[in-house]
Amino acid sequence: MRRPVPAGLVVAAVAGTLHAAVSAYWGLGGDALLETLGRRVVEQFADARWVLLVVAAVKLAGALVPPLLARRGRLGRGWRVLCWLGAAVLVLWGGLNTVVGGLVLSGVIDPDGGYDRPAMVGHALLWDPLFLVWGIALALGLRAHARSAR
Repeated sequence: MRRPVPAGLVVAAVAGTLHAAVSAYWGLGGDALLETLGRRVVEQFADARWVLLVVAAVKLAGALVPPLLARRGRLGRGWRVLCWLGAAVLVLWGGLNTVVGGLVLSGVIDPDGGYDRPAMVGHALLWDPLFLVWGIALALGLRAHARSAR
């Protein structure tokens, strides 16, 4: 039996899929926006970019499993707990890094030794806000799903 999927789970799936697609692109050798990861990360994984394909697969699973299970009516207790934990991690990670990155870029925080500006811009204005959107949408979608199940 197919059930309606809450909009939050759909938005979360889109945000997570975007994150996964970029990771896969980099893992396959793409270079656009790579500097937004940071020089240190790029250098560290220069010879192991394939690892980003694994990261992409995990992100894609995290993005698509919740709405697919919800649609099939199989988002049981164990899955819900795992999804809520994922939402919490995404909100905390994305929210904290977005705020800290914004504070660094605005000059409120001045890191000792400076910082990698392209990476800070990428994290403060793109990657971490996208994690935050993904987490908030997932939480809202899980809440709506729980309400509709009652």
